Amino acid sequence: MDLKLYGYLSTLERELMAEGHDLMVPGNIEEKEDYSQRISGYMEKAIELKRSDLANYVAHRRVIIDLLEKAIQVTKSGKFNREDVIHKLIIPMICESTELRSEDTNLWLINESLAFHDFLASDKPLCSMASIECNSNKEPDILSLTLFDNPLLVGEQTGYQTMGSVTIIEFKKPMRNDFIENVETKDPIAQALGYLNRVREGQAQKNGRPIILAENVPGFCYIIGDLTPHMINCAKMKDLKLTHDRLGYFGYNSNFNAYIEVISFDKLIITAKQRNRAFFDKLGLPTN
Repeated sequence: MDLKLYGYLSTLERELMAEGHDLMVPGNIEEKEDYSQRISGYMEKAIELKRSDLANYVAHRRVIIDLLEKAIQVTKSGKFNREDVIHKLIIPMICESTELRSEDTNLWLINESLAFHDFLASDKPLCSMASIECNSNKEPDILSLTLFDNPLLVGEQTGYQTMGSVTIIEFKKPMRNDFIENVETKDPIAQALGYLNRVREGQAQKNGRPIILAENVPGFCYIIGDLTPHMINCAKMKDLKLTHDRLGYFGYNSNFNAYIEVISFDKLIITAKQRNRAFFDKLGLPTN
């Protein structure tokens, strides 16, 4: 039955697309009233169909939040899941944006704006990334580069692409509480800032053309993990401020020109539910 219904849906979508094309490029001259009626009829079909697509997408978000909430809980063995379990829920591992569809990622859990990027890499060595010339074997969990498509430049540099921002996202195992042995290995904030520096030192490019990557290009570092004593200590050492709900830390590091945010798993789930609650309520999906 599902396959049959999906077949009908595909046929309807193709017909609607063809109708929309004919509507935008009318073959014959027609009266304004007739054209208005055709637009009204098309919009009724499109709104109904897209409402169904939106309902599916909202339901998908609800399921992802539930899976994340389950993934951060202690398992039957009395242990917590590794960070790669969380990682895979948000984005597949060892891949780049050329291998991903928009529906393959759930970066909206962290920040809705992360859906807009020009290059995205997940758990790959910096030296293997197509858009960055870098000799480092370090592997950020998620690296996102955003370009300004139409930069306003002066002089001989006009026409070059400029980098808008660099985003680094690091995941940590639920309730992980390491002692400080190696600063960059055990300090997730220092780790993210280290990745940011390496990206800035590398020569970024898009479609084989150089991207102007100034040392002061804005950086955004998100560390996703529980506020264990070690994580709290790392945040305080970087002079980050506690959020009003006491579920995270945030701040700006002028030396690295980077905004840093430490987001606990509880905060990640709570804020995701709050942002989507209106949609969940509209569809009658549970919010607790």
